[in-house]
Amino acid sequence: MKLYNTVLGTAMAEQTIEKSRFICYVSPAETREEAEEFIASIRKKHKDATHNVPAMVLGDKMQIQWGSDDGEPQGTSGAPIVQMLVSEEITNVVVVVTRYFGGIKLGTGGLVRAYTSSAKLGLQAAGVGGVFEMDVLEYEMDYAAYSKLESLKNKTFGVERADFSDKVLVELSMDPEDYEGTLGILTNLTGGKGKIKKTLKKSLTKPLI
Repeated sequence: MKLYNTVLGTAMAEQTIEKSRFICYVSPAETREEAEEFIASIRKKHKDATHNVPAMVLGDKMQIQWGSDDGEPQGTSGAPIVQMLVSEEITNVVVVVTRYFGGIKLGTGGLVRAYTSSAKLGLQAAGVGGVFEMDVLEYEMDYAAYSKLESLKNKTFGVERADFSDKVLVELSMDPEDYEGTLGILTNLTGGKGKIKKTLKKSLTKPLI
């Protein structure tokens, strides 16, 4: 089950509009403290910039929505970025768009377009993924069974990792409704000789296709 969308990593994107340089920085953030630390780092990096416009949306239900115009006309920069993130259903993200003024005023509409398009470029660079609630199964099998596992097509599960010793301990993730079916596949692969070591639930992030 998908819980929400978020960015896959930290990224930067840049564009020039009417001689003004816009640099967007994007990062995942799960708490306001993380987001504020990221904003502070960009402000320090670009302390000579005309504006460093921050925005954040946090929480699995987008409980925290905040942005600042940082000296730009009210409602032309921070708020539109927040609105764009909410409309795209992206949360647990912090964005800072740095502007170096190029001498040409963009007007209210031009500023809104410039900041939102810069933020979208940053999101594209970072990549957007879905956070899914998954069942995670740790399962022990022999090497012969593991070689068959790797060759399976159209699997209903993903192999998150494998640890190799005298046996192979694999960590598999799957949608909760696929858990029993996956156990059946593993039982067939191992001839009933495999062992369940641990089952738990995790929130995993996967790229959106």
